[in-house]
Amino acid sequence: MTLAAAKPVDPLASDETAPVTSERVLVVIPTYNERDNIAALLTALLALPLRLTVIVIDDNSPDGTADIAQRAADASGRVVVLRRPGKLGIGSAYLEGFRYGLAHGFEVIVTMDADFSHDPQRLPGLVEAARHADVVVGSRYCNGGAIRQWPLGRRVLSAGANTLARLCLGLTVRDCTSGYRCYRRDVLASFDLARIRSQGYSCLVELLFECEANAWKIVEAPIELVDRKFGVTKISRREVYKGAWTLMKLGMRRWQRRSPASK
Repeated sequence: MTLAAAKPVDPLASDETAPVTSERVLVVIPTYNERDNIAALLTALLALPLRLTVIVIDDNSPDGTADIAQRAADASGRVVVLRRPGKLGIGSAYLEGFRYGLAHGFEVIVTMDADFSHDPQRLPGLVEAARHADVVVGSRYCNGGAIRQWPLGRRVLSAGANTLARLCLGLTVRDCTSGYRCYRRDVLASFDLARIRSQGYSCLVELLFECEANAWKIVEAPIELVDRKFGVTKISRREVYKGAWTLMKLGMRRWQRRSPASK
């Protein structure tokens, strides 16, 4: 690898009035074949009223995503490109981004997708909400949240996954699988990141499980999630199976922590 019941909040009534925060914010964006989106997304993020740096963690995209991101890095000085040798998974990409953020002193670390399903204009509001919480989840399922342009099958899959996560793990957050999140550095610094084992999208549930288990203050902020316009989704049947396996492992971990023998 080379360097080149959580309480819902409405973070801002208007994104145009987003305050400029003095905190340093790192946005972690895993990528694979996002050449049609990455340049426009970086432009939108760098224009926000934040002390913001973006780290693009690319899994050797054959379409040249990393090269496009590197041009933005050379031009702005506020983009870092981490090129990985192959498809190592979105979960491990998040962990790479967290380690970078902790090592470089960022106070807030954000994860988001590269395909514009997460609106960059909502980011200042999420960061503002993080001034009063340890973790902010951009939520499709709290009051004011919405999903647009998704087919019925994907809606059912998402709703089912979130219901199972809450039932099996006792989570209070409604949108357990959202990847649009803000973490304060103290939260991530408290983790042994090497113990987060999920490599795919199920890493999102494992991170949330650990946050709730350690009583960090979590709030949900409504977002409107839209389907991507360019490229293809990275969620495969294999990811669904891995997610189910992760729920089983985390359920066992929860049971072990609650059992008298573990006290």
